[in-house]
Amino acid sequence: MASIFKIQILIFFFLLIIFSILRPTQQQQQQHPLDPLTPSELNLVQTILTHAYPNSNNNLTFQYVGLDDPDKPTLLSWLSSHSTTKIPQRRAFVIARINHQTHELIVDLSNPSIISNQIYKGHGFPLLTFDEQIAANALTLAYAPFVASVSKRGLKINEVVCGSFTVGWYGETRNNKRVVKVMCFYLDGTVNMYMRPLEGVSVTVDLEEMKIIGFWDRLTVPMPKAEGTDYRESEQKPPFLPLLKKISVMQPDGPSFKIEGHKVRWANWDFHLSFDMRAGPIISLASIYDLEKQKFRPVLYKGFVSELFVPYMDLDEEWYYRTFFDAGEYGFGLCAVSLEPMRDCPENAVFMDAYVVGQNGKPVKMSQIFCIFERHAGDIMWRHTETAIPRTIVREVRPEVSLVVRMVSTVGNYDYIIDWEFKQSGSIIATVGLTGLLEVRGSKYTHKDQIEEEVYGTLLAQNTIGVNHDHFLIYHLDLDVDGDSNSFVKSNLKITQVPDHGSPRKSYWRVVSETAKTESDAKIKLGSKATELLVVNPNKMTKMGNHVGYRLIPKSGVGSLLSDDDYSQTRAAFTKYNVWVTPYNKSEKWAGGLYVDQSRGDDTLATWSQRNREIENKDIVVWYTLGFHHAPYQEDFPLMPTLSSGFELRPANFFESNPVLKVKPPQDVMRLNCSILKVA
Repeated sequence: MASIFKIQILIFFFLLIIFSILRPTQQQQQQHPLDPLTPSELNLVQTILTHAYPNSNNNLTFQYVGLDDPDKPTLLSWLSSHSTTKIPQRRAFVIARINHQTHELIVDLSNPSIISNQIYKGHGFPLLTFDEQIAANALTLAYAPFVASVSKRGLKINEVVCGSFTVGWYGETRNNKRVVKVMCFYLDGTVNMYMRPLEGVSVTVDLEEMKIIGFWDRLTVPMPKAEGTDYRESEQKPPFLPLLKKISVMQPDGPSFKIEGHKVRWANWDFHLSFDMRAGPIISLASIYDLEKQKFRPVLYKGFVSELFVPYMDLDEEWYYRTFFDAGEYGFGLCAVSLEPMRDCPENAVFMDAYVVGQNGKPVKMSQIFCIFERHAGDIMWRHTETAIPRTIVREVRPEVSLVVRMVSTVGNYDYIIDWEFKQSGSIIATVGLTGLLEVRGSKYTHKDQIEEEVYGTLLAQNTIGVNHDHFLIYHLDLDVDGDSNSFVKSNLKITQVPDHGSPRKSYWRVVSETAKTESDAKIKLGSKATELLVVNPNKMTKMGNHVGYRLIPKSGVGSLLSDDDYSQTRAAFTKYNVWVTPYNKSEKWAGGLYVDQSRGDDTLATWSQRNREIENKDIVVWYTLGFHHAPYQEDFPLMPTLSSGFELRPANFFESNPVLKVKPPQDVMRLNCSILKVA
C-alpha cells in the first residue's frame, strides 16, 4: 500500500509540473484576470481535488466551479498600470459535496494548491447537477409502484419522461435531507411533454443515498390530449400564415466590433464578457469613449443576473412547493443552450463557446452559447426636420445601430432570452424575454362553465389548467460612474401649486432630489410615485456644475404579492423592493444566498441590508428586480410567444452634450441616400 501511495504522489506532482509548464503559454495569450476558467484550468482544479480526496475513499461531487474574482482594488490597480503592476493571480472557487458535506474551496491556479477549504454547516444546499437529476429520474422510471401507477392509467412506461423539482422550505426546524420531488409527464404523439402531466403522482428521492424515500399516488385525472400540442415545424399542417419574403442583414466589410479573448470593443464601447455556470453572462468593465475628453470613462464594473424566483400559485399537494430559484438551484448558465444561427441570432452574428464542469469535475464544452451582433432594425437614433426657416428645409436623421450580446437559458419548461444591448448614445439596455412552455396541471374540466372551486389558473385546453405564477429576475449592477465612489439619488417629481395670481397656470411639477445616505433610504417600490433614479459621482461635475451620473429607467414596476410571512417570500425577500443599494462587498453576489436549495432566508440581500450601512459617496451596488405576473391565456398554449421586459442605464449629465451628435451613419445607409437622391 505504501508503494501505491508513493506512486500516486509522484503522478500528482508530475501533473502539477505539466500544468505549470503550460501556464506561461496562457499568460503569453494575455489572459484577462476576469476571463472564465479555461478547460485546462478546470482540469487542473479537478486533478487537485481528486488527489486530495481520492474516489476510493471519498464521495466527491462538483456542484459549482467558477472564477474566484480578484479583489476589486487589486484589479483596478492592475487596469490603471499594466506595465508596472503584476497581473492578479488566477483562483477558482469550488463548491463540492464531499462525504455528504458541503465544502467551499479556493484553489490557487498560479501555484496549484488548495489554499482554503471550509465546511459549510448552515441551512441550504448547492445547486443540483445534471447527473444527479438524471439518476433521480431513472430511479423513478424503474420503481415498481410508479410503473404500476402508470399502467393502471392505461399509459405506456416507455412514453413517460420525468423531471426533478426542488422542494423549498416551509418552516421545518430540523435539518432536512437533500431531496427532490420527481414529477413525470407523457409523450405518446407529441414532444410537448409539459402539456401532458402525470397529475397526482409524485416521488421523493434522497440525492445523497440516491434512493426513493417517498411515493404518492393521490388522485387520477384525465391525461390531456396530445393533439395540437406539438410545436415542431415539421409537425405543423396547413393552413399556414402568409410567408414573408427574405430579410437579409449583410455586412460585406465584416462586423464593426472586435473580440480579443473575452474583451469586446465596438464603436465607442469597450467591455469584458464572461460566463458563469450559475449566473450565465457577466458584463464587466464597461466603459465608453468620451469624444470631448478623448478618453474612455468607466460606467459598469460588473453586471449579471443574480437570481430568478418563479413561484407558482397552486396550493395542491403536488404544486405548493413549486417556488423555484432558477439560478441558485439549477444554474442559469448551466442551463444555457446552443444558439441556432439565422433563428436565435441574425446572419451577421458571431458566436462564442463556454465551459462548465460535470459532476465529476471534468470540463464540458457548450457550443455557441453567446452570440454578438450589430442590430440595425430601422430604429432612429435621432432626427429633426426644420420647416420654420423661410425657403429652407433642414432634415437630419441618424439611424440607430447597436450592439447586442445574447444568451438563452432553458430551465425546464421556460426559455429565458437574455440580451445586453449597447448604444452609441451611452445607454446600456438589459432585456429578458420569456418564452417556451407553460407548466400546466391536469384537470377533469373541459369547459370553464364546469369550474366551481379555485383552480389557481386558466383553462387553456381540455383537461389543461395553466397555473398562475410569477417570474422575478434580480440584476446585480456594480456601477462605477466615472469612478468607484458613487451616490444614489432619488429625484421625485413633486406637484406644486401656483400661488394666487402668480400665473394663469394653477400647478406645475418640479424635481426634488434626495441622496440616499444608508441602505434603508434606497429601498424603492416602483409605481408609488413619479421618481427618477440616478447613480451619480459626487466628486465629478460637468462644466455646468451638474454631477455626472447614469439613470436607471425601468420598463415596468412589478413586485411580489406574497405576504411577508410566506416562507417562499422569506427566501426570496429581494422581491419586496424593485431597487436596493448596498456598499460593494465581494461576497455579496447572490441575492437569494449562496445556498438556495432549501434555504431559510438567513443569507439574502434583505438580511445583508438590515445592517443599514452607509452608501453615500461609496463604492455601491444597485440591485434591480424586474418581474412578471403571469396569468396564462389561451394564446400561451401550446407554446408561449415571447414576453419581454427590462431596464435601461442611460447617461444623466455624464457628457457635456449629446454624445452622438457627430456620429456618422453606416456606409450602406449613406449609399442608399445617394441613390434616392439620384432617382429623385
